[in-house]
Amino acid sequence: MPDALPRRWLHPLLWLLVAVALAAGLGLRQPQPPDEPRFVLAARSMVESGQWLLPHRGVELYAEKPPVFMWLQAAAHQLVGSWQWSFLLPSLLAALLTLWLVADLARRLWSPRHALYAVAALFCTLQFGLMAKRAQIDMVLVAMTTLALWGLLRHLCERRNLPALWLAGAAAGVGTVTKGVGFLPLLIVLPWLGWRLHRRHLGRAVDGPHPATLLWLLPAYLLGTAVWLAPLGWALLHEPSTALQSYAHELLFKQTGTRYANAWHHRQPVWYYLQVMATLWLPGSLLLPWLLRPWWRRLRRGDLRHWLLLGWAVLVLVFFSASPGKREVYVLPMLPALALAVAPLLPGLLRLVWVRRYLFGYSAALMLCTGTLGVLLMSDSAWAQAQLARRAMPETLLPVLGQGLLSFAIAVATLAVWLRVRRAGLLVLLSHGLLWLLYGGLLIPALDPFASASAVMQRVGQRIGPDAELAMVAWREQNLLQADRPVQEFGFKRPWDEQWHYAGPWLAQAPHTRWVLVLDQAMSPCVDRAQVVDIGVANRNHWLLLPGTAWNVDCHAATVGMSQEED
Repeated sequence: MPDALPRRWLHPLLWLLVAVALAAGLGLRQPQPPDEPRFVLAARSMVESGQWLLPHRGVELYAEKPPVFMWLQAAAHQLVGSWQWSFLLPSLLAALLTLWLVADLARRLWSPRHALYAVAALFCTLQFGLMAKRAQIDMVLVAMTTLALWGLLRHLCERRNLPALWLAGAAAGVGTVTKGVGFLPLLIVLPWLGWRLHRRHLGRAVDGPHPATLLWLLPAYLLGTAVWLAPLGWALLHEPSTALQSYAHELLFKQTGTRYANAWHHRQPVWYYLQVMATLWLPGSLLLPWLLRPWWRRLRRGDLRHWLLLGWAVLVLVFFSASPGKREVYVLPMLPALALAVAPLLPGLLRLVWVRRYLFGYSAALMLCTGTLGVLLMSDSAWAQAQLARRAMPETLLPVLGQGLLSFAIAVATLAVWLRVRRAGLLVLLSHGLLWLLYGGLLIPALDPFASASAVMQRVGQRIGPDAELAMVAWREQNLLQADRPVQEFGFKRPWDEQWHYAGPWLAQAPHTRWVLVLDQAMSPCVDRAQVVDIGVANRNHWLLLPGTAWNVDCHAATVGMSQEED
């Protein structure tokens, strides 16, 4: 891996590869579902209204997530001036911060050489790269949890370091008001106490900071949470409106404790995260058979660094596995700790021929999969046509996607011939760099008009003309975000029949200049179907456009349907 290059070039070349690969595609696409449009929509509302305390989704308060991530997106927009260029910046900067923290910890805990291996191990994990290129909360959460681990490990493994301890507590607090599980780094205290008991059981001296110093974590943690909870508490005391109280109850109770103990969606079996690690943590998960025994030896001889890193990772896994609601991104905070735990073992592992063969085989499989997919797309196969039809995409996409995938496969094959099995680690590193360049620079931008709903919303604007007014019923966040004019909407979670209760009179007030965009499943029976315009499909949703003249003012039939479900 890193040993295949001159040592003086290792650090700058690795960081150059990481930065370019993760930044590829910045400014080339719009927010895409499921999560990105709702966060950008809330951030845009903050910028336009000047009200940053409570995020909004249209006219409704958005109570599913705290506003910290949306603050970051809004602040990035204020600096850059473009949503297309700014909405991915928080995730990109959080990913780079996480990698730097991992490198610094590996340097402190082991050596500068091991810092390179830790960064490479984290960068080459599929899930890390995917989340670094998505505008979701999770990458910022990982940066906060890793920063907290950085402070805690410096205090517990090096020497008494109260500034680092305060930083750890504050980072955990900010992480908690970013996404509720930001407190998880504090659980590292448990394996530390276990290590102390283990040392005493063996009759060895127990060094390190006094346990009482950890009490400083509490005020630091509260200080971090006060970033948002303090202004929210002030607003509740001075403006105790029903909407604000409902928002606070929804976010602080239902979306935290209730969601963890009795999740109403994303319910998965207890072993779900094992399959996540076996797939999304490739290629590192391939090395697990060679890692277990060395880890166990280090734990038995009382290596504090591995006690803390592995013990904390196990606690996080148990914590999320105990909840019935599971998503693959929940275990993402474990990755930096595991990359650190792997770093001291990688130099030796990469000298083993079977490890090199596994990594070479992984790169070959990546090459074969992308090459086969590229050929299928370029050959205009029935499978490719079916995928286009399912997503209402044009045939012109096929050669673009196919050539990109085939070019990537050829590039990886060329690297494999050049590097061979002997330098399989470097092959994996360069392959992942190329993969994220392809993903961010070509594949996602090519799919963007259809994935972001910008294509269908452009057709809406062209169909109704520049002077018409537009409303939406049963809308999705990306529709509202991509609209080319101010939109009248009647709530996101409000039942569809109630939305029509307001949309009908709105249409009737100016039937010749007003239109409604509606999901096909939510169409009202009070509409003249002959005047309805089929405007197309976006994100596997079929959208219809109806003029005000299609509304029957004498009809009072109710629409059969529900409201939106939060993903």
